[in-house]
Amino acid sequence: MTTSAPVIGVDIGGTKVAVGIVDGDGRILSQQRFPMIANSTPEAALQSVVTAIDSIRSVSISQTISAIGLCAPGPLDPITGVVVNPPNLPAWRSFPLAAKITEAYKLPVKLDNDANAAALAEARWGAARGYRYVFYATIGTGIGTGIVFDNRIYHGRTGAAGEGGHVSIDYHGPKCHCGKLGCIEILAAGPAIGVRAREKFSSGSRNSIILDLAKGNVDAIDSHLVGEAYAAGDSLAREILEETSHLLAIWLGTIVDLLDPDVIVMGGGVAAMLQPFFSDIKRQLPQWCVNSRASEIPLLMAHYGADAGIAGGAALVVST
Repeated sequence: MTTSAPVIGVDIGGTKVAVGIVDGDGRILSQQRFPMIANSTPEAALQSVVTAIDSIRSVSISQTISAIGLCAPGPLDPITGVVVNPPNLPAWRSFPLAAKITEAYKLPVKLDNDANAAALAEARWGAARGYRYVFYATIGTGIGTGIVFDNRIYHGRTGAAGEGGHVSIDYHGPKCHCGKLGCIEILAAGPAIGVRAREKFSSGSRNSIILDLAKGNVDAIDSHLVGEAYAAGDSLAREILEETSHLLAIWLGTIVDLLDPDVIVMGGGVAAMLQPFFSDIKRQLPQWCVNSRASEIPLLMAHYGADAGIAGGAALVVST
């Protein structure tokens, strides 16, 4: 199901619905954001999405919209278009979202995991354009990943492939929210950076402006303050981000040995904070790979940034 005419891309999260009109070249022509009612009834959550779509259609009345692409947190079934049970969308359990939107608008609709969709947008129009074998990771509050081969999302047998954030690199490590031990998400996403920083202070007095930024409250230290301190030249903040980069290098070594991608793209707020360390990650990769040519793989920052979900939703229904 693809089209080259303008489409609507919808990014559904636990607190917001971002929606935009996207053309066949991946340009976001207009966009809006609305609150998401995720903790009420299934119908109220659906109405949040409908309100967003109706609004963007009303301001783009001169353009004929030919399809709607939806992306949302998993787990979901991209084949049936059913949202299964995402933790931050508790109103929806086995909810036929794609069918409901199709019924409302009488247009072709596709639904996919937000990281998968963002990966496809980067492969078609963004940082990974021109590459055949793409591994994409978005690093923020969690770590989501997507795999795109020859401009097609790799879903696996059941549609659940691509959960790279829950690859364990330490089976003695802390318990992840998914129930496994030592997943890269629990070790290197935003909350983990905050934990690592707080541990530095609880283990002894450290000279760092991180504590000043937290107004002396160790419990208030999070990844944002670490990033702010690093930007100001703080040595402890650098140490924390170097440790995080080292963990990501170990993880990406496993990914490279498994997939042998020809590009790795990273998006999300934490990835942006870690961008100065991308060269360090690349330098370390050969230590964690059997693949002797791992250092040849470009490690790139994503093109779409905060608009990844809108572009990703559109990529599901736009042809190249």
